[in-house]
Amino acid sequence: MQDAGKQFGVKGWMPDRLPALAGRTYVVTGGNSGIGFEASRLLAGRGARVIMASRNAERAGAAVAAIKADQPEARVEYVLLELSSLASVRRAAAEIGSRTETIAALILNAGLMMLPNRELTEDGFETQLGVNHLGHFLLASLLGDRVQASGGRFVIVSSVAHQYGMKRIRFEDLAFDQGYRPAHAYSQSKLANVLFGQDLHRRLVESDPETKAIVVHPGWSATNLQSTGPGKMMERLMSLGNALLAQSAERGSWPLLLAAADPEACAGRYY
Repeated sequence: MQDAGKQFGVKGWMPDRLPALAGRTYVVTGGNSGIGFEASRLLAGRGARVIMASRNAERAGAAVAAIKADQPEARVEYVLLELSSLASVRRAAAEIGSRTETIAALILNAGLMMLPNRELTEDGFETQLGVNHLGHFLLASLLGDRVQASGGRFVIVSSVAHQYGMKRIRFEDLAFDQGYRPAHAYSQSKLANVLFGQDLHRRLVESDPETKAIVVHPGWSATNLQSTGPGKMMERLMSLGNALLAQSAERGSWPLLLAAADPEACAGRYY
């Protein structure tokens, strides 16, 4: 997957390049906060219908209310999705499928970062891999027909961290039964995102070239990702980094928007 940062007409890209999106439905995991919320807000501002997939009903409801308070005509709603539970993923996919026959873009954005201690999902997977990749993989599989029905897009949110840590998938010990390190587990999950995007693109080129798979890296953005996963010491360091170095969550959402809705975004690229 090639870096498209300065290629394919995207240098200096801003959301004002987005076309009108009325009549299109976008699904955003983790849409109630951070870059997912900003992507949802900006898509709604272009007339899109947005379905946020979030694990907390209270926060999702508050996010919907906040967008509608600013944009009374916005078409925004939510479904409950806990990515650490494959049963929840299946329920959410069924609910989304009952609400829409087509999805213009499925934005796989929600995630966890650098959990200080090894944890397992209810299905027995290492939690960062389970949430960041496996839950999204299943969701994309279950909703793929809705995306393909509109010649839509799968937008997979990865991170530059995919280049660090293990630099490979630890197939011999996916759950980190031995030698768990927070950064390595996070890096593995983000590498899995990139590899998923690459292979999905390859398969779509062969079977359905109208549908696109695009991977994005949002850049260092000031969100709660840095405070809801890492341990206390790392959280304090990242809070300082947020204050000194990070861009806003809105700026972090721009690669997602480019990949999801710009007509010139190229399939198989890494923005």
